[in-house]
This record gives sequence, C-alpha cells and structure tokens, in this order.
Amino acid sequence: MTAGLTPAIIAESHASTRFADRPALRKALIERRCGLSVEDCVRLSNGICALLQAAFPEFSGMRVAFCWPFKQEPDLRPLIQSWFRAGKKGFTALLPVVIDEHRALVFRAWSPGTVMVSDRYGIPAPAAGEFLIPEVVLIPVNGFDAAGYRIGYGGGYFDRTLASLSPRPLAVGVGFELARLDSICPEPHDQRLDVMVTEAGVFRPSR
Repeated sequence: MTAGLTPAIIAESHASTRFADRPALRKALIERRCGLSVEDCVRLSNGICALLQAAFPEFSGMRVAFCWPFKQEPDLRPLIQSWFRAGKKGFTALLPVVIDEHRALVFRAWSPGTVMVSDRYGIPAPAAGEFLIPEVVLIPVNGFDAAGYRIGYGGGYFDRTLASLSPRPLAVGVGFELARLDSICPEPHDQRLDVMVTEAGVFRPSR
C-alpha cells in the first residue's frame, strides 16, 4: 500500500472539507490521486470494475457512458471491453463530447476501433457519429461524500448534463476511497449521484 492510501491520508481527506476554497480542495484531491503508483491505480481500478460488473449485470445490455481516464482516474476500459466481448443485445458504450464549455455534454458511441480526437482538455473523444442519450453514466469524481455529491473539475459539465436529460440517466460515481470527504458542502446546482462505487464497495447516498 502506498502512502496515498494510508489511514492518515484518508483522515486528512476528511479534514480537508474545512477548506472554504473549493478550487484549492479540488487541486489537493487531484494531486493526492496523481500520487498513486501506476500499479496501485491499476489494482484499484480493477477492483472498481469487478464491483460494477457484479453489482450491475444489467449494464451489459444498456447504453452506458463512461469517461476516458484522465489524471489517474479509475480506468473502466477493461470493463467496457468485456461487455463488448459479451455481445449482449442493447449494449452501447458512449463517451462524452464537449461541444461548448457552457452547454451540456453530448455522447457518441465508442468501440475499440473508433477514430478518436483530443478535445480542448486533451481527453480523447470520438471524432464523429450521431449523438445518443445514455441510460447510465459512469462519472469520475475528484471528491465525494456520503450524501452523493461530487467534486469534478469545476466546469459544471455533468451537472448541466444530468439536469438537462429526460429521462435522467442513472448517475454512478466512480472513484478511489482517498477521495472520500465528510461533505463537499454542495451548491444549489450540484446534481446528486444515484450510486457511488469505490474499491471498497457500492454505496447508496444517505438522505
């Protein structure tokens, strides 16, 4: 276990909710995650993939949006590829596409052969294709709390997207335990996750 996963660091994460400045908290959480070794990141990501597969077998027949891993976020590509191999009717993997920084995200289908381009943030996204509406969105978190709120990158993309889609897709947060906080002190625009999955388990938000 690396220093990034020690109880002391997790306790520090809880204490960090005292930061009034959310950008400073976000920066600290990202730096902590980026301090993980490649081996730990792979191991923890594989644990999250296994939990998602066991807890939500129905996802293998649904339109599931996921995010290309960025800054040591959980890598869900092995899980997505396993659902492709299963070949279950109805399964489509989607990736988010940024059209405008002030608008909701749109989603295009992805498969292992999809032509990709880097978006304005350097994250790979499908170069072309029709826009599809996901039934499930697997959303990475920089921080999260037991009430189901998350800290992202500050652009508000997923909050706008979840608020705009009807029917609203199932919002499943994915992240490492080192991102757990007592509270992110949610703001009015923050959208609540329906489920949170870490390497430690599957959690439903407290009310």
